[in-house]
Amino acid sequence: MHIETQYSIFMVNKPGVLAKVLNEFAEVKLNLIALTMTDTVEHGVMRVVATPSKKVAKVLEELNMPHSLTDVLCVTLPNSSGAMAGVTKKLAEAHVNISYAYCTAGARGGRTSCILKVSDMRKAMKVLKGTSTTKPTKSKASVRRSPAARR
Repeated sequence: MHIETQYSIFMVNKPGVLAKVLNEFAEVKLNLIALTMTDTVEHGVMRVVATPSKKVAKVLEELNMPHSLTDVLCVTLPNSSGAMAGVTKKLAEAHVNISYAYCTAGARGGRTSCILKVSDMRKAMKVLKGTSTTKPTKSKASVRRSPAARR
């Protein structure tokens, strides 16, 4: 678990804009850790965590893309049922608000990276200390096979 810089990039909502930004990221060999995209009628907002972070800013400035920076919590968890639920439960019990969250589908070693925008970063880190290495316990329901898999 660590703090990362997240870029919120405000883009015109039209074909090719997202592709242009992502192609420029690829050209400078940015490693995307996590990405989410939302839209409104007028514009899209891409939130991205990438390394090295300073290259993100340079690309966005060259493209004249409006953006903002935010510190977010990056938690690495097992890519398994209930992992994120455990994190959110711990934070809720500690009265730490989660403004938004998004996760990768999977990372190295069967893990997932979860990005959290929380109300109190220090408290969240204290509450979650050790969470990234803890595997969730599996309930009997989570290990049942679907009817198609049983055939």
